Amino acid sequence: MNFDLIGIAENTVRLILIIGLPSLLVSMVIGLVISIFQAVTQVSDASLSFVPKMVLVSIFILISLPWVGENLFTYTRDLWGNILMFGNN
Repeated sequence: MNFDLIGIAENTVRLILIIGLPSLLVSMVIGLVISIFQAVTQVSDASLSFVPKMVLVSIFILISLPWVGENLFTYTRDLWGNILMFGNN
């Protein structure tokens, strides 16, 4: 982990992307599948696209919570270590 402020900011943005992208990709794939289904069946109900996406992304987030927590814990521990190191200088 970088020990300068720019490095900390870069690592923060990288962590946000790593944590957020899987849920976004799942949402995108589910939306694509539902859109194909709507195009094939010519059903254009707004709740057909919203409800399944909300439910499946929520389930995915619950399944991935241990992984997200581990990443956040590691990042926070390293960040506090950097804060202590900056304080000693």
